[in-house]
Amino acid sequence: MTTIAVSVQERLRLAKDAARQIGLLDADAKTSLLNAIADALDAATDDIVLANADDLERGRTNAIGDALLDRLRLDAGRVAALAAAVRDVAVLPDPVGRVLDRRTLPNGLALEKVAVPFGVVGSIYEARPNVTVDIAALALRSGNAVVLRGGSAAQSSNAALVTVMRGALASQGVSPEAVQTVDDFGRDGARALMNARGLVDVLVPRGSASLIETVVTESTVPVIETGAGVVHVYLDETARADWAREIVLNAKTQRPSVCNAVETVLVHRAAADRLLPELLVSLAEAGVSVHGDPTVAGYDPRVVAATDADWAAEYLSLDLAVRVVDDLDAALDHIRRYSTHHTESIITDDDTAAQRFLAEVDSAVVLVNASTRFTDGGEFGFGAEVGISTQKLHARGPMGLAELTSTKWLGRGDGQVRV
Repeated sequence: MTTIAVSVQERLRLAKDAARQIGLLDADAKTSLLNAIADALDAATDDIVLANADDLERGRTNAIGDALLDRLRLDAGRVAALAAAVRDVAVLPDPVGRVLDRRTLPNGLALEKVAVPFGVVGSIYEARPNVTVDIAALALRSGNAVVLRGGSAAQSSNAALVTVMRGALASQGVSPEAVQTVDDFGRDGARALMNARGLVDVLVPRGSASLIETVVTESTVPVIETGAGVVHVYLDETARADWAREIVLNAKTQRPSVCNAVETVLVHRAAADRLLPELLVSLAEAGVSVHGDPTVAGYDPRVVAATDADWAAEYLSLDLAVRVVDDLDAALDHIRRYSTHHTESIITDDDTAAQRFLAEVDSAVVLVNASTRFTDGGEFGFGAEVGISTQKLHARGPMGLAELTSTKWLGRGDGQVRV
């Protein structure tokens, strides 16, 4: 075993030990702890922004792209938002100790199924310093220690954030080892984290499709899989023109670099003449490059001819694929083929179409007459999110506190023996 592997394992053992202390804190203690972290983030804003400037400069030098630069950027407003999110998590109901099932056996043995912390939560992600704080806050509130691998692109930012949070823990008499990073070990740290079975209880990857695939295929630690966002909005035959325009623009342009931004718009053929001309003009005015099929291209000369690759593209930019489909059945077929099971939305005034869409689309979040940008832990009232799970085991959709707990059965008897 290499020296690096031994060092990482020692750090993970410290996290495992700290998890026992965190797991025994009551709700009030965890609230105080998180408020201390939020206050510390506010107080260290200048230092955090300065560290982030180093990452941004390195990112520009390495040409990581506008989408990643946007996710990487921290200014005073974003640091304040991070602190506010921690305070939001601090006042959420404590998920630990919830009674999920209760029964008494015929022999009088009383059983309760209760929510308990996982223990140590690991996360591997890239160019997302907000994740450093969001996951740490959610892990601590749910009674877990956390080990983070934030990637080289955000290394200075993440180091500053982890230092602030560890200092806040120490100020509250809580072991700072409950918040760990393996960033300083580079890729070796990530490999060690993925193979720390017995020290890390669950691993959550966030980032590119290739990063997630690597973690899923190489990890021996149980993984909650988050996924890419090839997100669809379907404009049904009865879609209101104002809703169609406003929802598509919001879903594409409010923040195009995130996984809940729409990437493909499908339009019912019978509504194309009514909806597409105005929509395409509005998208062009917003700086969106539309990749369309021949029917869409016939409405606007600025449309770029779409290829098969466009229907599977997660652009994370001001690009949008648009396709005209014959009817709802064709839209559902397209979504089944190309969706990554993240978020899909239908715009319609037809209740029957809406109900079919809700029932038949197999994605983590399915919406009617609303922007896909609502798929977010903060918007769902979770305070923050660990990630958006596109799998079906344990957690699906935006993951908050409840998804960072497991269960155990408690039994209370008065001398029963099995016969």
